[in-house]
Amino acid sequence: MATLESKSTDAQSLEQMFDAKHQAHLQGYLRWKGVQDRVLATILLVPAMPLIGALALLVRLTSRGPGIFQQERVGRSGKLYTMYKLRSMRSDAEAATGAVWSQKQDPRVTWLGKILRATHMDELPQLFNVIKGEMALVGPRPERAEFVYVLVEKIPGYMTRLEVLPGITGLSQINLPPDTDLLSVRRKQHLDVEYIQSLGWSLDLRIILCTSLRLVGISGFKAMQWMKLQRRIPEFVEAEGRGEQLELTPEQLAIAFEACEKALDEDASSTDELDREALRQTITFSVGNSLSDDQLTGVLNQLREHRDQQSPSVQSQ
Repeated sequence: MATLESKSTDAQSLEQMFDAKHQAHLQGYLRWKGVQDRVLATILLVPAMPLIGALALLVRLTSRGPGIFQQERVGRSGKLYTMYKLRSMRSDAEAATGAVWSQKQDPRVTWLGKILRATHMDELPQLFNVIKGEMALVGPRPERAEFVYVLVEKIPGYMTRLEVLPGITGLSQINLPPDTDLLSVRRKQHLDVEYIQSLGWSLDLRIILCTSLRLVGISGFKAMQWMKLQRRIPEFVEAEGRGEQLELTPEQLAIAFEACEKALDEDASSTDELDREALRQTITFSVGNSLSDDQLTGVLNQLREHRDQQSPSVQSQ
């Protein structure tokens, strides 16, 4: 008769066998996928080249700065590479805040950039990254190194998404909006892990078809329904994300105060004009913790009092 200990050993052996088979399947498919993606990207680049050139010129004519935007991203196994995009923001978008996530109705996005983002045409230059073997057509969205350093500490298993090449499109990208905070990253992480665990030609093909349908004007909701790609984020992911608001130490509060003061000096004339969300993100990546609304209000009030004390008193003559 099998003992509980022997059953446990058998279960562990089966789990290890499954993991080994999954890794073998993953590596085999990724080798085939890499060749396939490069061939497809080369074919797609032929009609895309004139469009990329025309849009890059239009970007330069309508706002200051280069037409093609280059930014360092983290690729497979943590390797850094330069990602290409059609510029959709002002060239000085992060001059005052440093690296921050985009926001809803982001004022830094140009009028042409809004169109490029809505149609996803700003992603077209990334076909060059695919041809160079730095990206895939389908995969997790590539993240910036400045953010990865923090996200690895904040989100358990975040490095899992670096097992594969980042993609121009992906399961998380078609289901969820761009990242704006740690909770939004947690949501995407859940779908990125699902994609890696379910990796195969059928899933990749459906994601590519869904993305193509959206590019020609079909609503994302309908496209996902037709391709059976709609996903719901489990409640435990939402609950874990809501628990990210942590208490700041006095040292971290001092750093937050300094970030507020710098933003005020460079980008506003009063604390009332500061962009709260951009400031919250700046502090998050400065101190490693996200601020609650009450914490952010407290820091701003502290800054306001400090500024008032420093202002020279004007006496009536």
